[in-house]
Amino acid sequence: MTEPETLPMFPLGTVLFPSMLLPLRIFEPRYRVMMRECLAGDRRFGVVLIERGSEVGGGDQRSNLGCVATVVQAGERSDGQWLLTAMGTQRIRVREWLEDDPFPRALVERHHDTAAGHPDAVRFVELVSTFRRVLALATELDEWSVPFGLELAEDPNLAVYQMCAASPLGVFDRQRLLGCDGLTCRVECLARLLAETEELLGKRLAYG
Repeated sequence: MTEPETLPMFPLGTVLFPSMLLPLRIFEPRYRVMMRECLAGDRRFGVVLIERGSEVGGGDQRSNLGCVATVVQAGERSDGQWLLTAMGTQRIRVREWLEDDPFPRALVERHHDTAAGHPDAVRFVELVSTFRRVLALATELDEWSVPFGLELAEDPNLAVYQMCAASPLGVFDRQRLLGCDGLTCRVECLARLLAETEELLGKRLAYG
């Protein structure tokens, strides 16, 4: 996607990263209609974070930075609800929100990194070590579900997105990571957030 285009949009209370799987249960009538159209077309829709408001019923305040999702598996139940799995593919920025009837749509463009460069190899190894320690602490506290069999990709870009998606962080911290300009920025931001999380989880574990 190089030119602005119109995409169906699914505002959610979560942040989708490239390479991240997104399971969904779709029950609202407007999103059922949207899903039929998506599956009849190129199977893509946009996901953005609801910054304020509810996923159900509309009237929400939405972020303008999100991610394209491509449906990889879908099934319609007898009651009309849809169960599906989508995968994040690329970041997008909303240029203009269109009418929500019959479902949310927006004019979007691909959101490219403008900052060049690669993270220092030692810094990247340190980040992976911190990530694994944080997951271990969160698991010990029984507060976070670690993706089964998670193996980080060899591509540093994908590996960092995987860590962003799997780390026990709040949605606004995740949105900050999604908006980072370039891999180096994302590595540094994630490293700071994980260091803070490791300290907090360590104290909670120590004091019960």
